[in-house]
Amino acid sequence: MRTYDATAVPHTLAPIVSALRAAGCVFAEDEAQLLVAEAPDSEALAEWVDLRVSGMPLEHILGWADFCGERIAVDPGVFVPRRRTELLVHQAICLLPDRVSSPPPIVVDLCCGSGAVGTVIARLYPEAELHSADIDPAAVNCARRNVDAVGGRVYQGDLFAALPPGLQGRVRILAVNAPYVPTEAIKTMPPEARLYESRAALDGGDDGLDFHRRVAAEALKWLLPEGHLLIETSGQQSGRTAGIVAGAGFTVRTVHSDGLDGTVVVGAPLCGKRSRWVPGRRAPSY
Repeated sequence: MRTYDATAVPHTLAPIVSALRAAGCVFAEDEAQLLVAEAPDSEALAEWVDLRVSGMPLEHILGWADFCGERIAVDPGVFVPRRRTELLVHQAICLLPDRVSSPPPIVVDLCCGSGAVGTVIARLYPEAELHSADIDPAAVNCARRNVDAVGGRVYQGDLFAALPPGLQGRVRILAVNAPYVPTEAIKTMPPEARLYESRAALDGGDDGLDFHRRVAAEALKWLLPEGHLLIETSGQQSGRTAGIVAGAGFTVRTVHSDGLDGTVVVGAPLCGKRSRWVPGRRAPSY
């Protein structure tokens, strides 16, 4: 998030900044600016400040998140897209073909949450055919607001079971931001996530990798030979995620961004033809 010089914050914002800072908001100046800019009136502003001080995520208060420079609608209770996940978008865009093929490349955003990943991919690569899916009804309703705007489709269900069977063997990009927090670690997460986001969007099982195993086990039958599986993971878990993907029949590379604090494991089918990857191609700048 962009930071402001505290001395440049208008005097009228000072009480809000102080209240947010006292509540532990690291980017108090930024958040105060946004709350003042977005609140429809002073009464709403006072209510919003109280909600933020109580711990509600700023994005749930505003109703949107800034993700890759796009405003993504985020409803209360829905997983808030993090900046680190922008790396997943970046890698997906780099792996799409330079020239649009016929039929257009199919992109699947699995465990889509608000639909942020697929929505931004579709905005950056409008020729793509987008399909997004999540098991959480609230997330699906929210994702439809974002994905419908770029001509994609959203489905509700458990991983691949949510997708139309006709997509099998046709997917060019399978982008996955599945839950990867170990169950016991959830209680140590910041209250913003632990109390205000769906547990289904956080809990990855005992070691955090249950969904990575399930996705990797089925991914090959959904991908084109030249397709790619991309899974967001943590730096600490990346070796194990890479091992899971490799064991499922993929050649693997792991990409990390210090600037975004993001890590993505990229898998290509062993039997497939590797797509040419050109760093920075059609990708958002960071």
